[in-house]
Amino acid sequence: MQAMTSTIFFLAQQAAASGGGPQPDLLQTLLPFLFMGVIFYFLLIRPQQKRQKQHRELLSGLKTGDRVVTSSGIHGLIANVKETTFLLKVADNVKIEIDKSSIAGVERSSDSKTAVSEAKPTA
Repeated sequence: MQAMTSTIFFLAQQAAASGGGPQPDLLQTLLPFLFMGVIFYFLLIRPQQKRQKQHRELLSGLKTGDRVVTSSGIHGLIANVKETTFLLKVADNVKIEIDKSSIAGVERSSDSKTAVSEAKPTA
């Protein structure tokens, strides 16, 4: 066992001393990483940016009187729009102040059927 180990170390030292052969091209080495970066961008980063942009557009279009749903599931009517918050009327004489980023969607009624419009990307 000892002889085999010392032989392996001896061969490894000789291969390292002789240079070990031709070095691969830099482009060949980096090409797989560049390819993974491009795939990562198109599968993860770009769709997330589209969702964020749609959510910002949804928030900028909200006005007093819109029916909204928060991310925690509270349904209500916007009573007042402030710079970073909304005053949300959830029942008679019950108003809560919520952050604009907590709005998940806007309720739109069409033909007595309520649908919730959320900030989702179209594929």
